[in-house]
Parts: sequence; C-alpha cells; structure tokens
Amino acid sequence: MLKRSKWAGLACVGLMGAAGAASVSDLGTTLTPLGAEKAGNPAKGIPAWNGEQVQLPGWSHGKYRKDYFKYKDEKPVEVIDAANADKHADKLTPGQLALLKQVKGYKMEVYPSHRYCGAPDFVAENTKKNVGTAKIGADGWSLVEAIVPGVPFPFPQNGTEAMYNAKMRYHGVGIDYKHVTTAVSPRKGSSEWIMAGSEQTSYFPWGAKGSAKLSSLSGVEYNTYFAYSTPTALAGQALAVTFFLNQPSTETFYYFPGQRRVRRMPAYAYDSPQIGMENQYTLDEPFVFNGTLDRFDWKLVGKKEIYVPYGSFGAYNFQARFEDVAKEDGIAANARRYELHRVWVVQASVKAGTRHSAPQRTFYLDEDSWNLMLADDYDAQGKLWKHREGYLIPVYETGSCDVSAFAQYNLAEGRYVFDMHSAGAGKDMSWATDPKASPRFKPGFFSADSLRAISER
Repeated sequence: MLKRSKWAGLACVGLMGAAGAASVSDLGTTLTPLGAEKAGNPAKGIPAWNGEQVQLPGWSHGKYRKDYFKYKDEKPVEVIDAANADKHADKLTPGQLALLKQVKGYKMEVYPSHRYCGAPDFVAENTKKNVGTAKIGADGWSLVEAIVPGVPFPFPQNGTEAMYNAKMRYHGVGIDYKHVTTAVSPRKGSSEWIMAGSEQTSYFPWGAKGSAKLSSLSGVEYNTYFAYSTPTALAGQALAVTFFLNQPSTETFYYFPGQRRVRRMPAYAYDSPQIGMENQYTLDEPFVFNGTLDRFDWKLVGKKEIYVPYGSFGAYNFQARFEDVAKEDGIAANARRYELHRVWVVQASVKAGTRHSAPQRTFYLDEDSWNLMLADDYDAQGKLWKHREGYLIPVYETGSCDVSAFAQYNLAEGRYVFDMHSAGAGKDMSWATDPKASPRFKPGFFSADSLRAISER
C-alpha cells in the first residue's frame, strides 16, 4: 500500500552547528577534505572516515572491478526483508520500506560500513578555495561561481547548495559507455522487457586536473551523447544534450533516421518522458536526479543514518548475464550491497506556478562523496510513487567514488527502470581524467552538425 508523504516525520539531525561555524581549517582535520564529519558513530557501526585505499593491486580496465576491491569477501551482517522491515524502519526511506513490503522476496543485504570515499589532492585544494568563493546566482538556483573541479559548498547552508555539491562531484572529464542497456521491466501480465541498447558518452568540461574559475568556462554542467542500436523502433536514433548550470532547460538535438534530419527539441527536458520508455522514465531521473534546479525549492533538512547502496559492484558486472543481475521484479539481492552511512536529506517542492509530475521529492546524499544515493518521489496527491537508488562504487581511474548505475521503481505500477550500468554489456564503462583520452571530450562533438555527421555515416 502506498503511503502519503510524511516529511514532518523525517527523523534527521538538524543542520550541524559545525556547518554554520566550520572554517577552511576544519577541512582535512575535524572534517574530511570534502566537508563530511570525520568522526563515526561506533555504537551504530559507522566508522570514522579514513579515506583508505580499497583498490587491490593488479586492476586494469577490462577486469571486473569487484575482484580488486579490498572488501570483496565480506559477508552480510544482516538481511532485511518484509518480516523484519519495521524493525529497521528508522534507517530506511519510505521508498525502501515500500519495496520490502510490496515486492515478494525483496531483501536488502547489509554489510559492514566503510568510509573510503575521497578525492585527489587538487580537488581537495579547490574545495578549500570554494569557501567564500562559490556563489548561487540572484535567481536563487543557478551556480555562477566556483573553483573547479571541487565541492562548491563543503558547509552547505541550504538544499540548493547541497544539490550542487552532488552535481559537481568529481568524476573526471568524462565517462565512456561502450554499451548500455536501458531496461524497463515488463508490464504486469507480460514477459516483454524494453531493452534499449546504446553507446553513450558524457563529458564534464570543468573536470580536468588543475584549478579554474567556473565563470571563466562555458556554464555547462555536462554534455551527453546517445546512439541507439536496439530495439528496432529506436535503432539509428541518436541525441546530443547539453545541461547547464546557469540557464533553464537543456539544449537537445535529436537525430531521426527515418527523416534523415536533426531536430532541436527545447521541451525535451525536466519530467518529459524519454522516447520509447512507455512513460516509465523521464529526463530528470538519471543519476537519481538530472538537469537544472530551477523548478523546485530545495530545503536542507539535516543528516540521517540510512542504509545506502555502497560498493554495489553487481550493477557494473559486464561479465555477468543481464538476467542474473536484473530480475523481473528488481535488481538481484546479490548485486546490491548496503551499508549504514550518514546522508544529507534534501526535500524538493515544486515552485508555485510550476508543474511537475512529481511535485514533492526527497533526496539522500552521501556525506562523504556527495553522490545522490536515494530518492523518493511523491505524486500530486502526496502518495509515494517512485523510489530510486544509485549504486556507488570506488572508481579506480579517478580516485573518487561515483554513482552511474541506478534503478528506479514505480511503486504504483510494479515496474522498474535499470540504466547507466554495464551489467551484461560484455565491455566495462570507463572514467577518464584527461580530455585527450577521447576525441569526444570536447564541446563541438555535441553540436547539431556533429550529431548529423556521425549519425549519417
């Protein structure tokens, strides 16, 4: 049964007194280099942060990442299912609790907690420089200044600042996906999946090693390119999208092979349904949240201890069979690893005079890495509608942690989306730290002319 929104019931620690009083000198001492509390909560099993090296020797691209993870052989210390979910309710989001109770056989395997997420030294230094430098625009939502790459607001004072910490987390200059299957589970009573195969590239123009003022750059958050190969209805279609930090909506170009033309699609953004996904997947749902912040008011509630997907390598197992990772009702339990961590809680309410299919949303951000870990969406009647979880892993190429793969559960219809993963792909995705690593890591690649030329080869 779907539950009504109970934001007032969120049991969160209020905004840290330290958040208001913290100074640059606290970064790397009492706080981590990115602004998290170094101290743990031993009574609850949350250790102090140590930023330890968890990559074992011998990994190179093309080898399964989990095989080189320090804690690969750990066993679950607890299994949460429908029978004991209420016992753990204070450490679950409403969406997690609903999944445990609604989906037959759904369970969460909980492992010992580890706090290894950090960032390269230059990101830490830029984060220090951002104190007193990073700025939100007069419009209340755009990011107009920051030292990049770095966390803009290591001591966030509001939800907008916290969300920009997530959006500007360090993941190098780009991610290359040789093959991604955007999967939508079958309708009830059917066995037919939507399986949209594509190659993808994401480019972060501010992510190169060094230090730069955001205002001296283009104002682009990231560019992305998709080229679909399956199914037949989508094969040959391609698109290039630019997401901005300081202007609404996106710049989207879409190539339709039947017309042999590129169309500009200014409305293909926000909660617009993605083409070919049967209204299960909107443009602002990838990466747990995607796109500009202008349609919502963002409230920073505080911190909470939650079971989050940490070290969930199963979603990145390119050697596995897809059907062994993605089951009919959800991602296989052995492909998900949960740990208890502190997260920032951000509530989003659609602005007055603005419409959105999910007018209320709650986001949960990892305090150590600033990745968006979980989200619960509520419909116009205030009923819990969708739950998203992002699968965080340590990225060996970048020296940071990232969420790419994620699953989204439609609790009203009993279907789910699995995207930005490499499960069953045969080839691993790769993170790059050098713009010279690919000819795609440049703004011109994502133009209308480039899209047309590539698509008509």
